[in-house]
Amino acid sequence: MKKEQNRSSQFIIIICILILIIAVIGVSYAAIFYSRSGEKVNNITTGTMTMSYSENNNGINLVDAYPTTDATGMVLSQPGEYFDFTVSASLGGTSSIKYIITGVKDESSTLPDSAVKVYLTELKNGETQVLAPTKLSDLNKTTGESYGAPLGQFVLAVRNFTSSDIHNYRLRMWVANDYTLENYVQTYKLRVNVYGNSSV
Repeated sequence: MKKEQNRSSQFIIIICILILIIAVIGVSYAAIFYSRSGEKVNNITTGTMTMSYSENNNGINLVDAYPTTDATGMVLSQPGEYFDFTVSASLGGTSSIKYIITGVKDESSTLPDSAVKVYLTELKNGETQVLAPTKLSDLNKTTGESYGAPLGQFVLAVRNFTSSDIHNYRLRMWVANDYTLENYVQTYKLRVNVYGNSSV
């Protein structure tokens, strides 16, 4: 009688162990091979951005210029006294482009950064101030690879496109009126760059 009960108990235990093993294998198989097809088509649309300018060089030069007040510098209008450039974007979907306008001092410049002021406006139904008259020495510089700009460039403006558009800019530069000129010809050359990132 005891032998039959032991066999019966062993048989039940073996059956339970087999059921447990089959259940574990079945769940593992389901976890490994379960997949679901997406029902929504994902479209990714990116944008493009370009910079153009009408002058031969992408920058502005000061050569033997005299110190000038902000009031005078802000309205400079003779050829060579300002630099016009255009940034345009072609966007699709819900993408946007953030961009940074920077300035890079040419190594041949002899004036210090503290002697030169810049003033940036956007040309749209007249001129709208983007950057107030500021000494280059007081501007922030790029500190990382944000917007793709290299380190150490002067930050003139950070802007963005949320739709296809054209942004027209005018940059003016002059010698600050608190700077005392030396007795030799002094120059300053600033190259303008634009860097951007697109996001969806």
